[in-house]
Amino acid sequence: MLYKNRLLTPGPTPLPERVRLVMAGDMIHHRKPAFKALLGRVREGLAEIFGTAQPVLPLAASGTGAMTAAVTNLFAPGEKVLVVEGGMFGKRWTEIATGFGLRVTVLPVEWGFAVAPETVAAALDADPEIRGVLMQLSETSTTAQHPIEAVAAITRKLDLLLLVDGISGVGITPCPMDAWGIDCLLTGSQKGLMLPPGLALIALSERAWKKAEGLSCASFYFNLCKERENSGKNQTAFTPAISLIVGLAESLEMFREFGLENIYRKQWALTQMVRTGISALGLTLLAPKDPAWGVTGLRLPEGVAAPTLLARAADDYGVIMAAGQGEIKDKAIRIGHMGWVDFADMLAGLAALAGAFRACGGYLGCRNYLEQAEVAYHEALTRGYKRIPS
Repeated sequence: MLYKNRLLTPGPTPLPERVRLVMAGDMIHHRKPAFKALLGRVREGLAEIFGTAQPVLPLAASGTGAMTAAVTNLFAPGEKVLVVEGGMFGKRWTEIATGFGLRVTVLPVEWGFAVAPETVAAALDADPEIRGVLMQLSETSTTAQHPIEAVAAITRKLDLLLLVDGISGVGITPCPMDAWGIDCLLTGSQKGLMLPPGLALIALSERAWKKAEGLSCASFYFNLCKERENSGKNQTAFTPAISLIVGLAESLEMFREFGLENIYRKQWALTQMVRTGISALGLTLLAPKDPAWGVTGLRLPEGVAAPTLLARAADDYGVIMAAGQGEIKDKAIRIGHMGWVDFADMLAGLAALAGAFRACGGYLGCRNYLEQAEVAYHEALTRGYKRIPS
């Protein structure tokens, strides 16, 4: 059968045609005026999305590269940090920090739920040696979203650094770095920013820069002080991912045209739409109370395996979704709705989910799940995310 393929994974995400076309243009040299002018425009757009007056630095790496840069520039081996570990990417913070020689205190969080700010406060009060908190904005593996603003209020009061992995959150959900008091915010190119993988972006607060300046960076490549020095000249310390930065300039122009607040409204509406559709089908949400805005997960009942369902959705409907990760790999489905996706894509995704579920022997009693999802979308879009408690 002939279907339009729809990539509804939590990264990589679909690419707008205008972004793909601009990246297909002639190569430019990264030390010449044309690239410097381009990078200057990109810096301005990134500052708006990150919500910061500090430079946002591009690194030719995946988001994990930015996580590594954050740890190696902001801490010295032997220092102690608290890692909020509520999924696979929380565990990644632990692995990076431990590998660099930090002493790690793990704060475990039940998968599918957000950390309670008072739990973070209690862990920090119990151990005055802790010098920083490492956590996710959106834990992609469990589709839960953490209360970053509330945690930032705690770390500011205690004069501790807060490092936030916003790889599946920046450009998707509000996270104004300076207003909230985040000390390090990072992301990757392949999710909300509507680009291929391969570009990481990272920004530090003023007090984080002071900490970095007092340390000897252990990484030759991920040296953020060196990158900041070059950024002031609209340059990078090393050869950048030129084509991705060209594409980034175009995607940032799309952000400007549509408006960041409108993008947040759309993302919140898509989130409510997908969650309503899944619940109407009688399926169980992976994150019942604390939803990520860019990806929604569901638990599968016994007898239905994720790999089989995903294959049927792809083969029969042209819809590509993702399985769970780690301990829930074969027991969960994750549906991405971040970046260049819209209302029609999510209708197709929900229909593919229902059809593939039935084909795998699952029973669904609801017949008006698409109507309920549509109502939820328009209500959320009309009311706006600021008036709806998360």
